[in-house]
Amino acid sequence: MNDKLELMEIIDRVSIPPAPPVQVARAAFVKRTTLETDVNVSLNLDGSGTCKAATGIPFLDHMLDQIASHGLIDLDVQAIGDLAIDDHHTNEDVGITLGQTLAKAVGDRSGISRFGHFIAPLDEALVEVVLDFSGRPHLSYNLQIPNQRIGTYDTELVREFFSAIVNHSQMTLHIRQLQGGNSHHIVEAAFKAFARALRMAVAIDPRRASRIPSSKGVL
Repeated sequence: MNDKLELMEIIDRVSIPPAPPVQVARAAFVKRTTLETDVNVSLNLDGSGTCKAATGIPFLDHMLDQIASHGLIDLDVQAIGDLAIDDHHTNEDVGITLGQTLAKAVGDRSGISRFGHFIAPLDEALVEVVLDFSGRPHLSYNLQIPNQRIGTYDTELVREFFSAIVNHSQMTLHIRQLQGGNSHHIVEAAFKAFARALRMAVAIDPRRASRIPSSKGVL
């Protein structure tokens, strides 16, 4: 009788699946206010790709939507800036605040894949993005955008946006144009490739669990 009870207890223990690990929310919010801009960014790295962007710069809003949609990040960016002067301050401060929010969301970067790589085509344009959440900010930028403006957006601001993200998220980012002649296609391909590389880099590596993705043990 005792043997039968013990056997039943063993069967019960084996048949009960272990509780799944608790997934810590990888979401963050940052507010940045200066004499030039007021920027609020919230994001969820484990989202579904929803985007609410209102920066006062239509093309920038469109590019933020690419980051959210292709990165599967829920993103909300609200900005008020001195657009009567030009778009520079608002564009840069949105990049700064987004970079700070990314850094806050990944925390000490435990368990992430860390590296991301994607090549995105858009018609004749082809852009490669490689990134590393290394803790060391570095930008290599190689886009040859033929026109100075896309709509009302100054294409010089593309580099400024990515530079701001890099410096404040502390990532290494390489953006390389392989093909392209249409300015809109080139820039949009760059943002799509960045989004997919970012999605890959922040994905949790199940084999690494909660460990820091570095042989040094720190990033």
